[in-house]
Amino acid sequence: MQRLAVIAKLKPDAVERAEELITAGPPFDLKGSGFERHTVFLCGDQAIFVFEGGQPHKILAAIAGDLRGTTAFARWEPLLDGLPKVAKEVFSWQRADEAPGQGGWGE
Repeated sequence: MQRLAVIAKLKPDAVERAEELITAGPPFDLKGSGFERHTVFLCGDQAIFVFEGGQPHKILAAIAGDLRGTTAFARWEPLLDGLPKVAKEVFSWQRADEAPGQGGWGE
């Protein structure tokens, strides 16, 4: 499984609206998207979207278009300070004797 992250800097007054959009769920059909897993993190003035699947770059490109105009992410455009950045995974580790999400910090 491959992962990629999209890091979006938010405008100073956009954090509350970003929380609302995240709570409402993705602007596309998760089950039909081809992703295996999707996670969103909110950290101060940044929203971090993590996509996991067989070919996350291709799937993301298909649903996002060019990240401008009438795409699946059009509701996010007014909240963004500049264009989002895409980060590719360069390291990952998983304990062999635990399933994902088991154990870990404070769990």
